[in-house]
Amino acid sequence: MKLLDQTRLPGEEVYLEIADYRELAKSIKQMNVRGAPAIGVAGGYGVALGTLKIEAASSKELLRKLQVVIKTLKNARPTARNLPRAVERMERVAHEAVTAEKNVDEIKETLVEEAKKIHTEEAEATYNISEFGADLILSGATVLTHCNTGPLATTGYGTALGVIMRAHEQGKEITVLVDETRPLLQGARLTTWEVQKAGIPMTLITDSMAGYFMGRGEVDCVIVGADRIAANGDTANKIGTYTLAVLAKENKVPFYVAAPTTTIDPSLASGEEIPIEERSHDEVTGFRGVRTAPGNCEAANPAFDVTPHRYITAIITERGIIQRPFQRGIARVLG
Repeated sequence: MKLLDQTRLPGEEVYLEIADYRELAKSIKQMNVRGAPAIGVAGGYGVALGTLKIEAASSKELLRKLQVVIKTLKNARPTARNLPRAVERMERVAHEAVTAEKNVDEIKETLVEEAKKIHTEEAEATYNISEFGADLILSGATVLTHCNTGPLATTGYGTALGVIMRAHEQGKEITVLVDETRPLLQGARLTTWEVQKAGIPMTLITDSMAGYFMGRGEVDCVIVGADRIAANGDTANKIGTYTLAVLAKENKVPFYVAAPTTTIDPSLASGEEIPIEERSHDEVTGFRGVRTAPGNCEAANPAFDVTPHRYITAIITERGIIQRPFQRGIARVLG
């Protein structure tokens, strides 16, 4: 299995050869692969990869040994819904195959094919998201986006960035304001790289500049992705998203969330129930091994924040655009 190492971009394009599910779980934790849809796809392939290495005399023994693979991958990162959803789907298919009395080799083949289906479905979903979302962007607009939500984060067309790219392909003259996205600079390193490749005019700004540009009337809309969406529309996304949503509402700027339905978690009533990943404090006190804060400096590093649904204008999915009231619209698209 090959992964483009996103931690090395934009300086160099390096592919990682992944031969073991534990290596893949480590790569997800280290963010060599990142983005909610992308780690969901990776999780599906990881289960298939782990299954292929299992030696078992019976289908039931295979299923028992597979639980270690399932648990390892499912817990690699806690906030994004796509990862556990994909892994749970693979587990369900394995159970169904055992019930259908398939032999060990047949079960392994079934799981490989299911992982491919997950990949194909995510890619198709992101294209449809981009098609629906592009209708919301007018020619001449300046669009602000946060973190990275393009092909790198989705293995497909992209979510929020896919919407922007599709609008550009339709001939709309748009400009992108890219938040740098502290502390790992996914906007500065990855989104600018993808936007440049797409030939879209853009300007990189620090996260703290967003309010300045909104206050001057220079932002027409904000589009972000999501890692998990609760049943009421509350949305967890990269840290700093909540700040943007509040600023957007204050300045009467539409705030859109673009995400596949695999990101929606209807089992959670609100964003208060979404688990928030706390990452290493080293990501805040320095960057790529260079210390920028004093040695005894305390730090906090929540990787995500939750935007209450009252700040969100619309949620763009592959099954259509969800308007308020979000709870009803989410129930409809999950149908």
